[in-house]
Amino acid sequence: TTVASSVPFYIMASKPKLSETIFGHGNFKYRLELEWGNLNPKTHPVKNCHEMVMDKKGRLFMLTDHVKNNILIYDKSGKLLDSWTLKLPGGHGLTLHDEGDDEYLYITDPNLGKVLKTTLTGTIVKTFDSPKDNGAYKSNMHFRPTETAIGPNGDVYIADGYGSQFILQYDAKGNYIRKFGGDSFLQEAKFKQAHGVALDARDPNNPTLLCSARIKNAFKRFTLDGKFIETYYLPGAYVSRPVIDGENLYSGVCFGMEEGDYNMKMNRGFVTILDKNHKVVSNPGGTKPKYKNGKLKIMYQDVPIFKHCHDVCVDNDKNLYVCQWNAGNVYPYKLCRV
Repeated sequence: TTVASSVPFYIMASKPKLSETIFGHGNFKYRLELEWGNLNPKTHPVKNCHEMVMDKKGRLFMLTDHVKNNILIYDKSGKLLDSWTLKLPGGHGLTLHDEGDDEYLYITDPNLGKVLKTTLTGTIVKTFDSPKDNGAYKSNMHFRPTETAIGPNGDVYIADGYGSQFILQYDAKGNYIRKFGGDSFLQEAKFKQAHGVALDARDPNNPTLLCSARIKNAFKRFTLDGKFIETYYLPGAYVSRPVIDGENLYSGVCFGMEEGDYNMKMNRGFVTILDKNHKVVSNPGGTKPKYKNGKLKIMYQDVPIFKHCHDVCVDNDKNLYVCQWNAGNVYPYKLCRV
């Protein structure tokens, strides 16, 4: 007791403890490493752990909206390698793009209405024009970007998920091309909270865009020039961005429902995993996916591991790292593939 009491809490909490309980379903089952990402909150504080990406060296870059350290860089064991900040008060979306010789980060801040391209060490190399400045938006329209995706030719797609609900397309030099989507609960090709956007290149001959329509419990597929294709409805799942890894799609479910009450509920997060045929195959922290006559039944949180899952990062061993919004300043959790 004397020895333990002399050890700072943050060091004790950073020691990995792997849960004996197995979460998930089918071939996608995991054991939870709750304290994987724990750091000293005095030197490396977080508010919301919004998103995480992995570079070619296997380093994990995590974005938080704490101005002291917007970026925390971990190795897969949970060791902190480095940190830096751009003093962004609303750091939200984080996309990594490999340009051959170098990799770059695309960061969105909906609080400031900014989209930035940076090096992996935090040097800003490009700031994208606001759609109010290039004529895409009228002056009274809101621009609060939440996510980016990079097309095969280098085009940049910006999801205005907390603003006017458009996906905005720019070329690699930052010149505005077009917008598509917009705000509507009823129209299928439009969004309610276009929270995420991702390039889906699982069919290399026909790459497309997957976009989150969080309030509609859905992902929507578009062509690279903004033509609507189809919707994947995920009842009960207020999804974050789609994350493509191999044949599968992963997403954090930020909000959920309760049985008999179909309103959006706080603290009901889980992770959802879809196969290449857009069928849900596992819900770590959530109920087992069930289909009846080909239609997915409503999914719910099953075990209260998570409060609000904001992103999922998949490493090369197929372990998952889960970032959370509004979860009491917790660091990322690791789900170790069984």
